[in-house]
Amino acid sequence: MGFVYRLQFKALAVAACVTALFAIGLGTLLLANYRSDADRLVGASRAALERQLRDAATDRVSARLQAPATRLADAVAVGDAERVRELGARLLADPAVTAVTVRDAAGRTLTSGTERAVAGPWADLDVPLSYAGARPGTLTVRAALTDVRDGLQALDTELGKARRGELRAQLMLGAGTALGLLVLACLGAWFVVERFRRPIHSLIKSVDRMGEGDYSRPVELERRDEFGDLADAVERMRRRLRQTTVTKDYLDVVLNSMADAVLMTSPDGHVKRANDAAVRMLGWPEQELIGRHFAALLASDVRGTFAFEEAACETRETSLVTRGGESIPVSLSGSQINAEDPQFQGVLFVARNIADRKRAERRIRYLARYDALTKIPNRMQFQHLLQQSIARAHRTGTGLALLYLDLDRFKDVNDTFGHAAGDRTLEILSERLTRVAPKDATVGRLAGDEFAIFIENLPTDASMDGNRAALSGIARQILDDVSRAFYLNNNEVYLTCSIGIALCPDDATNTIDLIRNADAAMYHSKQTGGGTFAFYASEMNAAAVERLMLKSKLRRSLERDEFVMLYQPKVDLRDGRIAGGEALIRWRLPGHGDIPPAQFIPLAEETGLILPIGEWVLRRVCSDYRQMRDTVTEPGRISINLSLKQLKQASFITRFASVFRENGVSPTAFELEITETTLMEDARHTVKLLDELYGMGIHLSIDDFGTGYSSLSALQQMPVETLKIDQSFVRDAAIDRADATLVKTIIEMGKNLDMEVVAEGVETREQLEFLRERGCHYAQGRLFGEPMSTEAFVALLEQQQAGQRPMAHLIPAAPRLMTGTRAANDPRATG
Repeated sequence: MGFVYRLQFKALAVAACVTALFAIGLGTLLLANYRSDADRLVGASRAALERQLRDAATDRVSARLQAPATRLADAVAVGDAERVRELGARLLADPAVTAVTVRDAAGRTLTSGTERAVAGPWADLDVPLSYAGARPGTLTVRAALTDVRDGLQALDTELGKARRGELRAQLMLGAGTALGLLVLACLGAWFVVERFRRPIHSLIKSVDRMGEGDYSRPVELERRDEFGDLADAVERMRRRLRQTTVTKDYLDVVLNSMADAVLMTSPDGHVKRANDAAVRMLGWPEQELIGRHFAALLASDVRGTFAFEEAACETRETSLVTRGGESIPVSLSGSQINAEDPQFQGVLFVARNIADRKRAERRIRYLARYDALTKIPNRMQFQHLLQQSIARAHRTGTGLALLYLDLDRFKDVNDTFGHAAGDRTLEILSERLTRVAPKDATVGRLAGDEFAIFIENLPTDASMDGNRAALSGIARQILDDVSRAFYLNNNEVYLTCSIGIALCPDDATNTIDLIRNADAAMYHSKQTGGGTFAFYASEMNAAAVERLMLKSKLRRSLERDEFVMLYQPKVDLRDGRIAGGEALIRWRLPGHGDIPPAQFIPLAEETGLILPIGEWVLRRVCSDYRQMRDTVTEPGRISINLSLKQLKQASFITRFASVFRENGVSPTAFELEITETTLMEDARHTVKLLDELYGMGIHLSIDDFGTGYSSLSALQQMPVETLKIDQSFVRDAAIDRADATLVKTIIEMGKNLDMEVVAEGVETREQLEFLRERGCHYAQGRLFGEPMSTEAFVALLEQQQAGQRPMAHLIPAAPRLMTGTRAANDPRATG
């Protein structure tokens, strides 16, 4: 522009030499041309400033719309129309927003509104709504650019002042030119050109810097004329733009405040920028990262499969390598930077360290397959390994054995020492099993105290007998190892286990059947007393199926009234008199006949049905006794079996007393039979309960005496009146010296403790004579008749009351002696 001014001055000088008459006209022409150029310059500057103001204001509004756009994207994605309308109304409340329109991905308008008319510059902004990588809709906002309007108004005000001053200068120059001389006109023209050129050139440079986004340098023009006023206006505008425009420094602060690593690359993948988090993660200074290709930052194991174009527009998991060579798993999100200016184009990568999440995932996978307590495979993993082993056995033509193990009475450990001791027991057991199992065996915990071991590569065909011998040795070794003492809370605890063994392919060819058959063999071992092992046989499965069927039908037995009560007479061996009877429950299952208690009572214990069945027995016996008493004068004492779970009931005593009251019978007419094992379960607690029962008038008896581990001191503390010798001792007492000695000892001990003695399971005359010779008080068994109905039992009592002796053919009449027993000295009535 200075070249133009100099050309104008030279033209003026040449014209002045020609004639002074043209001085005034030439001066006026020069001033007119200058004013036209100044107007164009000011117009161009005003347009550039307006663009900068408009871009800055638009960026601010766009930045303010990011958070509402995110919320709108969530609402549009889930189809929450009410939420969309609410967020649109909130946007309209913004003074800078005059109109809002939200459309879904199909272009349908979800909400729209206009708050006010636009009084000045405005801009329509289309903000895409992004949700989980998708674009559910678009937000269109009309924003009033008030900052642009205010800035332009201020600039126009200052330009008006400058133009008025320019007009005064033109008038003065015209007057001087009209008066004067050619030389003065030329000097005046030169002075005017210089006076306008320098300040305008300075202002143009300042505007250009602001156009490039540099607002740090102030306007360097100190004048007190109209150009000074214009410079002040431009300086004020610079300060305002510096306060309201997002600068490069602010972008650096934002990027470096992020916890995730951010890498900006060129379109071909070379790093252009990295934030502080990326520097910390990778260990490289930003200067060394810049220029590297992004693929060079990937771990070597994923570099070959990495596709830059795909990663630039998706989220994936990959691994980055640090400066020290460490591989870091990351979640990498890439997005394209679309801009008209090529220098701003590229890809933005955000990398999040997911090492902690990966460790957690590995831990979860481990816990899903391995038992957290014993650190051995759990049921799912064990079955998976077993299935693979069976497949290998099929391919190689070898055999496989599964040993299914269950601890006997493990619940006693938890109940006595607590679950922490129980857990420690299982840990010790798993260590012992792992140690004793063969090298190629796999040990797993299937559930609770159930463990399993499978052994591969067994020979088949003719060598199966040898396999059974080898497996028997392993099973015995396991039984011996398990039977060693467990040290729990400074106590020695001895446990046993039951083992079932099933072979593949002999017993089963798949995982489910093999486990089921081994479980059936284990249950067979447990039924025989525990502490042993058994190989699977087909009849075991039938027994297991029948047991499961009975368990399911037992639940409906009370509703269907399938239980019946039978009575077995108890005979006084001194005179043959029927002294009472034992109440025996039978389950009369349609299609199966009578099922004895030994078969269904354990099922009732397992399912918790023993409590309602026990209460049914008590009510039925009380009802039957009332019927007996209405028929005969002395029905005798009726014995009722009591289970451990009934004894542990908190309301046991209260419920018993209420049943006696409801049926109008005296507790003294009944005798509760409790097994020796039940009595010793918790001796202190049991003594208190027995004292309460004895105080009610109920007689107490120890059932199956000799099979448990009670002591004489414990017996003396308990209010027990009767000992019942278990039938396993009575069976061979007449022919086996050891059993005879044991029975004789029990009878003498009972007499010494002032107790009555009852022998169970008497089936032959030899057994009867043996017991009578040793002075046993009472006996019951098939020799005196099978368990009978209430009516049949009452008929026997009626015969006895009429003077007949139903057992006269077995026991001849003799004087009846009752001295020397508690029953003889008991002041309580017996009926």
